[in-house]
Amino acid sequence: MIITKAGRRMFPAMRVKISGLDPHQQYYIAMDIVPVDNKRYRYVYHSSKWMVAGNADSPVPPRVYIHPDSPASGETWMRQVISFDKLKLTNNELDDQGHIILHSMHKYQPRVHVIRKDCGDDLSPIKPIPSGEGVKAFSFPETVFTTVTAYQNQQITRLKIDRNPFAKGFRDSGRNRMGLEALVESYAFWRPSLRTLTFEDIPGIPKQEYAARSFRGRDIFLANPDSFSPHSLSRNLGSKDG
Repeated sequence: MIITKAGRRMFPAMRVKISGLDPHQQYYIAMDIVPVDNKRYRYVYHSSKWMVAGNADSPVPPRVYIHPDSPASGETWMRQVISFDKLKLTNNELDDQGHIILHSMHKYQPRVHVIRKDCGDDLSPIKPIPSGEGVKAFSFPETVFTTVTAYQNQQITRLKIDRNPFAKGFRDSGRNRMGLEALVESYAFWRPSLRTLTFEDIPGIPKQEYAARSFRGRDIFLANPDSFSPHSLSRNLGSKDG
């Protein structure tokens, strides 16, 4: 995932679909991005792999992206696909634009937070997400990414330039489209088949079953709005690299 001093939009962007909220309750939807581990990585070209290069850099100031439609009723959130396409990433630790601050060459995990309005009094773009019974976080292992200031893999570079709607300036309108389609097929997007998983795969979640479907975006289901406990998650993402 590219990060810049000025701030770069995440691509591919996170999109989620939420169900099971109280239609009349007000909620905030927010996202933060946390380190996967305490390691720094480097890309080894001859083996096309990421390798540990040492300990992680010092922690960066906490940043939270609050969805611009927040707060909104549960009914409003449930009838739309919630997109985080305006979220921007930066490696500028002095950033004053509200972008998410990350270190380059580190691995990160995006987390989506559903926050009841009465529990969101302390919600701030520059403070950690508040905790409590009215706050739930959802993360998907396939959304883990490695930050870079320049792509380390030429296939990823070409793939993202063609697919990213904000990279039009890099495209060659006369390029042979068949060549690109062959590249896309050769890269083999990750498309999980329909399968049943148990909540044993997710720490802290009751042992129930949920279905994982191949779907562009994320489905988050809350079984009981009063208890605010998740029932099932449907998840999928495109590329896992960069």
